[in-house]
Amino acid sequence: MLARSRFILVLVVGALLAVLSFSLQYLHLIPTNPVAEQRSAGRSRKRVNPVLHTDPPAPDPIRDTHQYCNYPNLTEHGWEGHCPPDYKLLSVQVMIRHGDRFPLYSIPKTKKPTIDCILSEKRKPSHPLLASFISHMALGGRGHWDASLGSLPRLPSHSTCEMGELTQTGVVRQLKNGDHLRQAYISRHNLLAADWLPRQLWAETTGKSRTLQSGLAFLFGFLPHFDWSRLTVRQQWSTLFCGQSCDCPARNRYLDQEQRRQYRQRIADAELERTYVTMAKTLGVATKTLRAANPVDALLCHFCHGLPFPCSSTQTSSNAPDEGACLTLEHFAVIRRQQKDDELERREAGLYRRYAVLAAHPYLNRSAARLERIARGSQMRKSKEDAVFALASAHDVTMAPLLSALGLEGAGFPKFAARLVFELWSSPETKERRSDRKLDNMFIRVLYNGEDLTFDTAFCREHNRRSTQPLCPLGNFLSFVRKDMFSVVNATSYQQACHQTVL
Repeated sequence: MLARSRFILVLVVGALLAVLSFSLQYLHLIPTNPVAEQRSAGRSRKRVNPVLHTDPPAPDPIRDTHQYCNYPNLTEHGWEGHCPPDYKLLSVQVMIRHGDRFPLYSIPKTKKPTIDCILSEKRKPSHPLLASFISHMALGGRGHWDASLGSLPRLPSHSTCEMGELTQTGVVRQLKNGDHLRQAYISRHNLLAADWLPRQLWAETTGKSRTLQSGLAFLFGFLPHFDWSRLTVRQQWSTLFCGQSCDCPARNRYLDQEQRRQYRQRIADAELERTYVTMAKTLGVATKTLRAANPVDALLCHFCHGLPFPCSSTQTSSNAPDEGACLTLEHFAVIRRQQKDDELERREAGLYRRYAVLAAHPYLNRSAARLERIARGSQMRKSKEDAVFALASAHDVTMAPLLSALGLEGAGFPKFAARLVFELWSSPETKERRSDRKLDNMFIRVLYNGEDLTFDTAFCREHNRRSTQPLCPLGNFLSFVRKDMFSVVNATSYQQACHQTVL
């Protein structure tokens, strides 16, 4: 009993000492860390971690090629349709590049890649809308078609793809693109109502089946089961979408100069030349014959579809080709590396930019005029008399100069199913603005593959994003298209630029 009492006494005394110690620390009567307090009285010895400056990673031609393929199984993200609160979306103008296609060229003495171009929802890649898209295209006779478009197939239709034919991969990618913009513009902003009028939708394409089919797949993703009777598809006879303004001698001369620069750059690349010699020897053809066949086009198809690179077809089935008789990833990487080098040199030389300004102006001018009409119609409270949604289904040779003309050379060469979007927005009107006819409350956004590049464009690079107005004024774009863009070629108008002497 006595031992138990002593044990309890020890516990009580220990508890009292603990409480006393805590109280003294709380009241700062004794230092909790005397060493730290002594150091704090002297000079601060804050540790600064050194900033390591490392060079950016070297360009990887294979990684870049994966991005170029634009696989449809990748999740779609984008900033389309995003804007400050209370702003109203008035119009969207879209240009797309056609989706994945079969090669336009074949490599001599090799077998063509085996790809089935007949669409099937049971084969990957697929899409929830693919089966209904196939069925809907059978009703295309109800639509309205310009020129020879009505005679083109609305679906890829060969069990073994033909040259340049759109593949199922390309169709699925465009369905996904259209569905993505449907969520951005129709679900979120109701850009087109269910009872949209024929004049509110503008669709145009070149006379190639791959651009027509890409455009139709995109539209079906954007407006599932659209009413054929309300759709008119117009044909652009030039891949530049220049309409009635295609006559431009200076543009052709700038292109000739740029192509000569490209040729000089290629023949000066010793590694590329050695690679072509090795590839030609592997296949048993002349080097100049291989060069003329533009082998990168076919190799891209093999790469994007996960197919083995081609081997010499002179080998018999009983004597299967060894590794030495086949083209390799290393060959492909050298060609792609040279293409990336050429993009950098092209930007520095400036010849392509001059060509691009004249090549892209007709399309930009028509787009600018349409956006201005819609903006002024909105100010005057008119009903939607113009195309609030315009789609141009085009080629890489259409989109590449357009990007360059806008000052977006750094965006890279257009990948399969690339998309370039112009959005027209209006801000809430003030009482002062309602009395004039200026476009001070109209703004434009430019997005490329979902990324907002508005403030990288030549016409809005200098805009102060921290000002009271965080968007790019539409007036900047209109002024750029109608005059400012021609400063690159020392002119003030399209006609002057097209007919001046090019040395």
